[in-house]
Amino acid sequence: MPNRRSVALVTGASSGIGAAAARLLAGRGHAVVGVSRRGEAPAGVHAAPMDVDDDASVRAGIARVLAAHGRLDVVVNAAGFGLSGPVETTSLDDARGQLETNFWGTVRVTREALPALRASGNGLVVNVSSLAGVFAIPFQAYYTASKFALEGWSEALAYEVAPFGVHVTLVEPGNVRSGFTDGRREAGGAVREPYALAYGRAIEIMVADERDAVGPEVVARTIAGVVAARRPPRRVTSGSAGERSTVLLRRFLPARAFEWIGRKVMLGG
Repeated sequence: MPNRRSVALVTGASSGIGAAAARLLAGRGHAVVGVSRRGEAPAGVHAAPMDVDDDASVRAGIARVLAAHGRLDVVVNAAGFGLSGPVETTSLDDARGQLETNFWGTVRVTREALPALRASGNGLVVNVSSLAGVFAIPFQAYYTASKFALEGWSEALAYEVAPFGVHVTLVEPGNVRSGFTDGRREAGGAVREPYALAYGRAIEIMVADERDAVGPEVVARTIAGVVAARRPPRRVTSGSAGERSTVLLRRFLPARAFEWIGRKVMLGG
């Protein structure tokens, strides 16, 4: 049977973490509305269109959920994509597009949902961040920036909505084996000197790590655990133990030591 958080909206539900989370929550008895730009969601999940980059689309999507269910208890913000490329050669349009979906998309959906979450008396916002919101990833500066922004924004939001019984949790996955890898966009086309060699090596390592990573269902179980928690945590990591341990390294190692490890792991030397 559904627990007290019974109606959930999951963005990015057409694939990856969003699809896995929507499927698992529905399987655990929640009434789940899975939204995506194309209006696709897993079997057993009510699918609806929503473009998180568009104000009117988000308003209509939230209104559709409330009209169908009369309430909204959980929002899982999982919509997003990756953008790769050197800072110097990434156009501002590409950079803005990355922030528009990964950060402002979450802002749009959450702001529109907050009145219903407050009315629930026990609302929950789950924002899918990344370990890239804890430490930077070379040649993914704007993806990193979108997740760093999400981390700070979510923490500030948590202070504001706590008096109304609304909880905010950041789920921070490491590498995930999903369509995210093939869907990553390369900014500005072919990368030229002086970055080409380092960029090519970094992408090679990144893709290999992602294809050998845990599946999205691992992150979905973390999200479902947050939804079921009596007192949802502010932050929770998800993925392999090795990747999750980097959070502790980031916290306790001197910056130079951590960056030396990062160069070895993410740049191959």
